[in-house]
Amino acid sequence: MGPPTPRPSIVGAPTGPDPPFPLRLSGPIVKGFGRGSAELGIPTANIPIEGLSVGGCEDLESGVYYGWAGVAVDGEGRQESVKGEGGGAGRVWEMVMSVGWNPFYKNSARSVEVHILHHFPNSFYGARMNLLICGFIRPEYNYTSKESLIEDIKMDVEVTRRSLAREAYERLKGEAYLLKFEGEGNEDEFAR
Repeated sequence: MGPPTPRPSIVGAPTGPDPPFPLRLSGPIVKGFGRGSAELGIPTANIPIEGLSVGGCEDLESGVYYGWAGVAVDGEGRQESVKGEGGGAGRVWEMVMSVGWNPFYKNSARSVEVHILHHFPNSFYGARMNLLICGFIRPEYNYTSKESLIEDIKMDVEVTRRSLAREAYERLKGEAYLLKFEGEGNEDEFAR
């Protein structure tokens, strides 16, 4: 079963995120199930599920979210020092994030899978990623085909781009938290 049609093309209040958003998650990028790039053509940068406990997000509803991802890599995916606006090394990109069980694949474990809206020619497992979740796009669905799943993810990408293009959301891209990678524990300093 997929989402109802038609879907909204923009989500979130025009004045900026409504509580409890924005939410902050952080963690090292880890290998996932290996389906994003290979099977779906939609690469993901996954963080450990334990990342949900950062800033009190452990009860985050399963579904699809949008926001900003600060990653300690350059535009090619190389883990080297690139001075960012927040004083840290790295860059910030738009992201779509799935939190859940991925019912189409019948996962036995919940996962946090982030699709960064930028093409990286290199893998960057182990790099630090800070997420600023600006809002909720839709609940998790169990799709009848891989094609319908891919189609819906592409719609999520478009909804994300339109939603983040508004001034109140674009401003959030400059939050210092996104580019602060001094290791574990900096999340609590910024958590709501």
